[in-house]
Amino acid sequence: MSYILPALPYSYNALEPFFDEKTMKIHHTKHHQNYVNNTNSILEKTAFSSLSIDELISILNEINLENKIVLQNNAGGHINHSFFWKSLKLGTILQGDLKIEIEKEFGTIDLFKAKFEEVALNHFGSGWIWLVNQNGILSIVSTVNQDNPLMGKLISNTYGYPIIGLDVWEHAYYLKYNNRRLDYIKAFWNVVNWEEASNRLQK
Repeated sequence: MSYILPALPYSYNALEPFFDEKTMKIHHTKHHQNYVNNTNSILEKTAFSSLSIDELISILNEINLENKIVLQNNAGGHINHSFFWKSLKLGTILQGDLKIEIEKEFGTIDLFKAKFEEVALNHFGSGWIWLVNQNGILSIVSTVNQDNPLMGKLISNTYGYPIIGLDVWEHAYYLKYNNRRLDYIKAFWNVVNWEEASNRLQK
C-alpha cells in the first residue's frame, strides 16, 4: 500500500486573508507531497508498507530500519499535515465540551490562547505546537521537526492525542508573514476548525 496526498477539503484560497492561497498551494502540493513520496520510497518492499499512517506512527519506536530518522521525519510530515488540513476552516465557534475543558484547565479562553501563543513563539526552529488530550487532561506541548505526540515520549519527548496543532515551520507562513511568527500564530485563531477539534476531544 502506498500513501497518497489527501485532497484539501476546501480551495487553496478558502482561508484568505489569514492563510494565503500561494502558501497553501505550495505547502500542500510541494512540501506535503514530498513527505508522502519519501515515506513511500523508504517503506517500499518492507514489512511496514501495508500499515496505515496512524498504525505506522504508533509503532515507530519498535521499527528497526537503517534510515529510521528519515522515516520519522517524512512519515511524521505526512500525518501532521493530513491532520493540519482537516483542522482548518473559517467561521467555526469554540463551544460545548471542548470550551468547558479548556476553561477548566487554563482558566479562560484568552489565557489558553496566550499560553499557546507563548509556546509557539518561543519554540526554537521548526516544529509543531499542539493542544493534546493526555489521559483526560488538556495540555499544550511542542514537538521538533515533524514529530507528533502520537509517536510517544521516547521519540517525541511528549505524548497525547492531538486536538489542534499549528505548524511553525517557516514554509508554513514566510511568504505572507515573513519573520513575523506571532502575526501568523494570531491569524491561526481565525482558521481553527473547532468542529473538528471538538470531534477529536470525543475520541
